[in-house]
Amino acid sequence: MGIYLIVLIGIGSWVSYRQKHNENLFLAQHSLGATSIGLTMWGTNVGPSMLIASCSIGYTTGIVAANFSWYAFVFLFLLAFVFAPYYLQAKTSTLPEFIGTRFNQHSRELLAWYSLVTILVSWLGMTLYAGGILVTQIMNWPLWVSITALVAISAFFTLTGGLKTVAHTNVFQMSLLIIASLTLVVFGVIKAGGVTAIYEGVPEGYWKLFLPADNPDYPFYAILLGYPVLGIWFWCTDQSMVQSVLAAKSLKHGRLGTATCGYLKILDMFIFFLPGVICLILFPNLGNPDEAYMTLVSELLPHGLIGLIMTVLMAALISTIASALNALGTVFTLDVYQKRFRPEASTKETIYIGRIVTVVGSFISIFLGLGIAKLQGLDLFSLFQAILGFLAPPLSAVFLVGVLWKRATSTGANAVLTFGTVASLGIGLCYLMHWPSEEAWPHFLFLSFLIFAGLCLFMIIVSLLTQTEGEVSPLPSLADTYRASGKVSAGVWTAWGILIVLMIGLYIFFN
Repeated sequence: MGIYLIVLIGIGSWVSYRQKHNENLFLAQHSLGATSIGLTMWGTNVGPSMLIASCSIGYTTGIVAANFSWYAFVFLFLLAFVFAPYYLQAKTSTLPEFIGTRFNQHSRELLAWYSLVTILVSWLGMTLYAGGILVTQIMNWPLWVSITALVAISAFFTLTGGLKTVAHTNVFQMSLLIIASLTLVVFGVIKAGGVTAIYEGVPEGYWKLFLPADNPDYPFYAILLGYPVLGIWFWCTDQSMVQSVLAAKSLKHGRLGTATCGYLKILDMFIFFLPGVICLILFPNLGNPDEAYMTLVSELLPHGLIGLIMTVLMAALISTIASALNALGTVFTLDVYQKRFRPEASTKETIYIGRIVTVVGSFISIFLGLGIAKLQGLDLFSLFQAILGFLAPPLSAVFLVGVLWKRATSTGANAVLTFGTVASLGIGLCYLMHWPSEEAWPHFLFLSFLIFAGLCLFMIIVSLLTQTEGEVSPLPSLADTYRASGKVSAGVWTAWGILIVLMIGLYIFFN
C-alpha cells in the first residue's frame, strides 16, 4: 500500500507539474482519448459500493443485481448518440450550462444547486460511508477517522491537477483493480471446486438476470421499468459521470470512450457479483453479507496478495471520490460563482474558487457519510440504489423531455426542478423511514418509475399550458444535431455493434 500511494502521488504530481497554470482545471483542455474516458467513467462508477455492496448482494440474491451494470449499455449508447452530440456541439462545460441554453438561466441555477446536492449525497456521502466501513474493517479505526483519511487523500489529486490528474491516475488504478479482482475470483473458483461446482452449489434462480414478478428482492418489472430512470440520470446527465466525455478530444473519442466503458461493465458481474456467489458456497453462514468480500480476501489469499487487494480497494475509493470532488468544484465555480457573482473572473480566480469549494465539499461530505450510517433497513447495495432512485426522476424527466420534445418550456422544466424535486425526495424520505409502514410501498425501483412518469406528464402539461406563440427550443433538432456531428466512423459502429451483440447474447444466456 505504501508503494501504491507513492506511485499514485508521483503520477498525480507529474501531471499537475506539466499543466500550465492557466489551463482549464475542470475539462482537461479537451484532451482525453477513448481509453482515458472509458476508464475514468468506469472508475468513477466502481467505488467501494461496487466492491463491497455488489459482493454482498451476490451473496444474498445471485447475479440479478448485475442488471445495474449490464443494462447500462443501453444508456451509454443513448449518451454516445443522443446526448453527447448536443453537449459537444454546444461546447458545454457543465450540464447545468446545457440546460440553461435549452431553457433559461433560472433553470441553469436550479439544476446547478440540485447537481451539487446529488454529488454531495450520492457520490461523496454514500461512497465515503461504504469506504469508511472498509477502512474500519482493515485498520480497526473509528468510522469518522476512516472517512476523514479517505477525503484527505482524494482531495489532493483534485486540488493539484483537476480532471486531467484524476483521469491519468484512473488509468493506473483501474488497471490494477481489474488484475487484482480477477486474481481473487481465480482463487475462489479453485477453492470452490471449479465452475461446475459453483454453478450447481447455489439456490435456484441465482444465475437468472430476470426474476419472477413475485420476487421480493428484484422482480423483473421493477428492473425493466425502474433502472432506465436511474440509467438516464446516472449515465447521461450526471456531471460526475459525463464530465470525462465533455473533456473528449472529439465526438469520435467520446463515442469510443463510452463504448470502452460498456465493455468494462461486462467485467462487473465476474469481478464484483460472482465473488459473492462464490462466498456463499465457501462460507454459507456469514452473519453479515456486507462482510462477504473481506471474508474472501482474508480467507483465500496469501498475505502479499491481501496487500494488493487492499491497495485496489483504496484505488476504487480514491478514484470515485476524486472524480466527484472535481465535478463539485466544476459545477459550483462555472454555474454559480462565475455566472451569478463574477462573470469577469479570470481562469486563475476560477481555479482558486474551485479549490476552495473542493475543501468545503470535503468537510461537508464527511458529515454526510456519517449521517448515512444512521439509515437502517436495507442492505448496502439496495440502500444506495434506493437513494439514487429518488434523486434521479426530476433530472431524468427534465433532460429527456427537454431534448426529445422541442415544445417543452422553461416554466415546465423549472416546475419539475422545484415541485418535482420536493415530491420525489419527500416520497423517498418516507420510503426510507418506513412511513406509514414498510408494506405500504412498492419496490423502490418501480416507485422511482412511477415518480418519473408522473413528472414527465407534469412537465408536458405545464409546458402546454404555458406555451407562448413561436416558443420552441433554441437547440437544433436531434436530426439536425446528428447531421452536424458528421459521419459516424466505421470504427465507432464496429465497436458499438460488437458490444450490443455481446450484451444481447449474455442476456439470452443468463435467462
